[in-house]
Amino acid sequence: MLQYPPYKGYNGAMPRPSPLSRLQELAQEQWGLLTRRQIEDEGIGSTTLERLTSSEGSLERVATGVYRLVVAPIPDHLDLRAAWLQLVPDVPAWERTADQGVVSHRSAASVYGLGHLPADRHEFTLPKRRQTRRPDVRIHVRRLEDGEWIGLRGLPVTRPSRIASDLLWDHEDPEAVARLIADAIRPIYDYPGTFADSFAPHAARFGLRKGDGLALLRWFLDMTGDPERDRWMDEARAHVDRATGAKT
Repeated sequence: MLQYPPYKGYNGAMPRPSPLSRLQELAQEQWGLLTRRQIEDEGIGSTTLERLTSSEGSLERVATGVYRLVVAPIPDHLDLRAAWLQLVPDVPAWERTADQGVVSHRSAASVYGLGHLPADRHEFTLPKRRQTRRPDVRIHVRRLEDGEWIGLRGLPVTRPSRIASDLLWDHEDPEAVARLIADAIRPIYDYPGTFADSFAPHAARFGLRKGDGLALLRWFLDMTGDPERDRWMDEARAHVDRATGAKT
């Protein structure tokens, strides 16, 4: 076998990747976004970062401590994603848990494309209170169960039934909540029975029998006038009957 002489200056070590290539690899699973903490953890100092964020550099600042690779496609909900990354800036997106922040309320509805409520603030649910200096970020304190959120477009997002319940706690317009419900059930983002379950704590406030989530769901669906509302109610009733039978 032929043996080629080593390249002059070769010392047996692999060449260290450039700062930009390391950033590109890190940002690949974060929609082209990086936090300053992540950049610093890669050994990139403030001088190099200043050069990378110059007018001809490879990074642009999209929020305090959050940057985007200019060669990467602009992701949907860019501002929301940047705000979510700010919650735990040293933890990569793919390593986070629900306890580190779940997109919720109007922001979650916006990610799904449900209803017509403007998402003028970035809303997140966390199990413990956390301070934020951003006036456009609202933190809700609540521990979410595993079945109350999903991964959607790379973000942890509350399910539509949880969104609707959260909006009711916030005293949102009932007609807006009703539209969100129909928008979620029609493409099967969530199920009528799950909405009935989530509405049980709200029934008495609407003048219905305490815990009667089915009746409250019927009230909302009647408000929409959707032609599928009777079929959806049949599904919800069957769900509740199964759950009641399992408990007895």
